[in-house]
Amino acid sequence: MGSLDDAAFVLRHDPKGMYGLTVAYPEQIREAVEIGRGVPLRLERKPNLALLTGLGGSAAGGDFVRALFEAHGDIPFFVNRDYHLPHYVGKDSLVFAVSYSGNTEETLSAYAQAKEAGAQIVVVTSGGKLAEWGETDGFPVVRIPGGQPPRTALGYNLMPVVVACEVFGLLPTQDYGALVELLQSCAAEWCVETAYDGNEAKRLAFALHGRLSVLYGLGQWQGLVANRWKGQINENAKNMTFANTYPELCHNEILGWVLADRQGVAEWVGIVLEDGTESAKMKARERVTAGLVRGLCTFHRAKARGGPLIERMLSLAYLGDFVSLYLAALNEVDPENIDSINTLKTELAQVP
Repeated sequence: MGSLDDAAFVLRHDPKGMYGLTVAYPEQIREAVEIGRGVPLRLERKPNLALLTGLGGSAAGGDFVRALFEAHGDIPFFVNRDYHLPHYVGKDSLVFAVSYSGNTEETLSAYAQAKEAGAQIVVVTSGGKLAEWGETDGFPVVRIPGGQPPRTALGYNLMPVVVACEVFGLLPTQDYGALVELLQSCAAEWCVETAYDGNEAKRLAFALHGRLSVLYGLGQWQGLVANRWKGQINENAKNMTFANTYPELCHNEILGWVLADRQGVAEWVGIVLEDGTESAKMKARERVTAGLVRGLCTFHRAKARGGPLIERMLSLAYLGDFVSLYLAALNEVDPENIDSINTLKTELAQVP
């Protein structure tokens, strides 16, 4: 426990400064909003659907935009994580092509298909082929700062899309100043200088350490955040974890626990990601599920902060960033290292 209060311990396997990039995230949000506002944007025609195509950290923001559309939009918003776009994408579609590097092969393939389909396109990238293609083809290109791992660039990848949707009249205006202030207060509470007893991120990381975990979102957007936690824990802490969402998991995964003690796992741990305003039915689902798995899995809770949906989503996601870095420190691994992904990319480069 006390080791997480030692900055030298937390940072000793972090030569690329992943912790520093995480602490700076609120300022990244502020900068990304200004970048988005600085690009001339207009629609030739109102779309009947919007879609973000991207992978990994570049696509993570798309899930949050989707939740904003589900709460406030009047057209559907989808997230595409593939080489190919759905058949329904056409001239009345708005496509955000997001690749932090600008060279993600799946996103380049999807961009080409969006162009061929006649869709309106907005590019968000730090450069690469995607920026070149977008500028050559005459589409708006939002250039964001490069040089850091995509998973630490959620603000750069996300906020220009939200700003564009505001400009296009597809989403209501957000209070970005309040969002930045909230995230700054969260960073102060979860940073290494805040002691273990008063630091939720450190306590949750310690609870996860050495155990196989499940991350349960208590609702649809909470489930999207759980998936973000999963990716961060996978990449930063090099840990396997699983994510699911209420009420869906009550129709299938709840029965997977029946024989979970026979699957070679000594001790499961779970984290329920919640908003705090869930319905009585949803709370009952969570309560009954926890009771059914008592003795197999110990559950902890993580609650969103803020008022507007964007604040609640991003504050809860931000907590997961800190949890993943403290877990990486406990696991004694470099949170930036992605050797397995690089090996896969090298092999894929040999495939015609």
